[in-house]
Amino acid sequence: MFVKVFRKKMMEGSALAFALIILLAVSIILSSILMFISSQIRNGIYVASREQAFQVAEQGIQFYKWYLAHQTDGRTAQQIEAFWNSGTAYGVGTDYVMNVSDPSGGIMGSYRLTVTPPVPGSTIVMVKSVGTMNKYPDSKRTVQVRFRRPSWSENAVLSNNAVRFGDGTEVYGKIQSNQGIRFDGVAHNVVSSSVAAYDDVDHNGANEFGVHTHVNASSGVNDAFRPLEAPPNTVQTRTDVFMAGRQFPVSSVDFNGVLGDLNYMKSEAQAGHGKYFTSAGQGRQIILKTNNTYDTCAVNSYSTSTNGISSSNGYLKTSGSGTCGTCSGQCLQNFPVPQNGVIFVEGNVWLSGQINGRKVTIVAANLSGSGDSRSVFIPNDLQYTNYDGTDIIGVIGQDDVEIPRDSDTSLRIDAALLAQQGRVGRADYGTSDHKTVITVFGAMATNQRYGFAWTNGSQDWGYTTRNLYYDNNLLYYPPPYFPTGTQYQVDLWEEL
Repeated sequence: MFVKVFRKKMMEGSALAFALIILLAVSIILSSILMFISSQIRNGIYVASREQAFQVAEQGIQFYKWYLAHQTDGRTAQQIEAFWNSGTAYGVGTDYVMNVSDPSGGIMGSYRLTVTPPVPGSTIVMVKSVGTMNKYPDSKRTVQVRFRRPSWSENAVLSNNAVRFGDGTEVYGKIQSNQGIRFDGVAHNVVSSSVAAYDDVDHNGANEFGVHTHVNASSGVNDAFRPLEAPPNTVQTRTDVFMAGRQFPVSSVDFNGVLGDLNYMKSEAQAGHGKYFTSAGQGRQIILKTNNTYDTCAVNSYSTSTNGISSSNGYLKTSGSGTCGTCSGQCLQNFPVPQNGVIFVEGNVWLSGQINGRKVTIVAANLSGSGDSRSVFIPNDLQYTNYDGTDIIGVIGQDDVEIPRDSDTSLRIDAALLAQQGRVGRADYGTSDHKTVITVFGAMATNQRYGFAWTNGSQDWGYTTRNLYYDNNLLYYPPPYFPTGTQYQVDLWEEL
C-alpha cells in the first residue's frame, strides 16, 4: 500500500514538473511572439515616420521650386543676380525652417532648407531639405536637389533660322532650330525643330519634315524633294543619320532677348567685372595668352571683302596719332584675362589665342543707338589648355561670328559661339576658296543660317570637313554672363 501511494505521488510530481516545463516553454514562446510583434509595430511606426519625414523633405524641395519660380521667372540675368545677392533669399546664409501641419491642424513636423546660391559664372543652385517628425525626431530624411537655368550653350547648334548640315558634317551634341533642319551628315545626339514641316529652300517641291535628310542609304545624297521625308508619311528612324533620333515640333527660343543680356554685360564690364573698351577705330584685335593675359590693339582699318585687318596701317597707336602695320610696339597693350568676367568691345573683335585656367566671355557690340552692329572674326585657332571645365570661352557677336577668308586652313575653335542678329559661319569667297578642316569644340547659337562651306550642286568650297563637338562642361558651367533661361529646372535629385 505504501509503495502504491509513493508511486502515485511520484507520478503526480512528474506530471506537475512536466506541466511547469510546458508552461515555461509556452511562456517563452508567447513572450518571444509578443516581443516580435511589439518590435514589428515599433519598426512599422518608425518606417512610417521615416516615410513621412521623406515626404516632408520633398515638400520642402517643392516649396523652394515654387519660391524660385515666383522670384526669378521672367527676370533678366541682372535681376536674378540681384535676387541672390540681396541677402533675403530663403535658405541662403541662414537655414529656412517651415512647420508642416497634420489634417487636424496640429504641427506634425518640419523641413529645414539649406541653400547654396550660384557662384559667379554658374547657374547652379543646390538645395538641401531635411524632413523631421516631432514624435520621432531620429527618423529624419534628407533630400538634395540641384537646380539650374538652361543656358544657350546647351546645344552643339542652336539656330533661329532654317539650317542645312551638309554631307561631311559630324555633330556630337544636341541640335535645335526654330525653323527647319536638313541634315545630311551624322548626328550623334538628338536633332529637333520647332516646326512640324517646312519648305526647304535648297530645292523645289512640297514641304518636308521639320527635321529631314536627303541621304539615301545606298546611293548618297539626293538634292531633289524626298517624299519619304515629307508629310503625311510616317517619320522613319534613320539611325544612319540621326543616331539618337529626331524630334519636332518643340518649343522655340527667343533670340531677341539677348539684347538685354548684352546691355548687362556692358554694365558689368564697366563696373569692373572684366574690361570695357570704348569705340576706337574699327574695334579690337585680342590675342589670348596662356599666362592669363591678352594682347590687344585698336584696329584702324580692315578689308570688308576679306574681313581681314589691313597690313599697312592696321592699328592705332595707344597715344597720340599714327598707326602701326602690326599689333606690337606703340600700338600694343596687355591686360589680365578676367576670371569669370567679360571683355566687352564697343566695336568689332578679331579673336585668337589660348587660355589656361580661365573662364571668360568676349563680346563685340555697338549699343550706342546708332551705327552698324558689330561682329567677332576668328581667323586663327582659339583654344583651351585644359579640357576638364577649367577653361571656358564665350564669344558673342551682336551681328556675326565670322570666319574670315584668310583663316587657317585647318582651324580649331574651343568656345561657345553666339551670333545674336547674324550668323555663325563663313562668307562665300568663291569656288577657289578651299580649306580642309574646321573643328568647333563647344557650342553654337546663330540667328541666321549657319555654315562653313558652300556648294553649287556640282562642287563645294570653304571647309571640306566640319567637326562639331559639344563640350559637356558647358551644360553646368556656361561662359560668364552668357544668356540663360529664366526658369530653374531640377537637374539632379538624390537622397543623402
